[in-house]
Amino acid sequence: QVQLVESGGGLVQPGGSLRLSCAASGSIFRLNIRAWYRQAPGKQRELVASITMNGRLNYADSVKGRFTISRDNAKNTLYLQMNSLKPEDTAVYYCNAIRTVTSTDYWGQGTQVTVSS
Repeated sequence: QVQLVESGGGLVQPGGSLRLSCAASGSIFRLNIRAWYRQAPGKQRELVASITMNGRLNYADSVKGRFTISRDNAKNTLYLQMNSLKPEDTAVYYCNAIRTVTSTDYWGQGTQVTVSS
């Protein structure tokens, strides 16, 4: 059993910053905590940022230059630093992990990010 717990969401004004965290616990053997997704009301879930096992980073065009994904392997924690936030960044943000030996996906419960004045 794997638990992914996101935190750090909230209400922020346009131009502000938030830092999301995703802590993994439980059966974390060969678990790659790899990506952040988001889902806005009425829209499909979309990839925001990902990080490979060897540290290669990938970002959605809409967040390039504003968001930074990072991972602390010792703490089994994934981060998303979000700067210069815009109202269109409003969504529920989900952490994703994959167990490499079985290609099994795991998801957190999500954390709400609202960007509004």
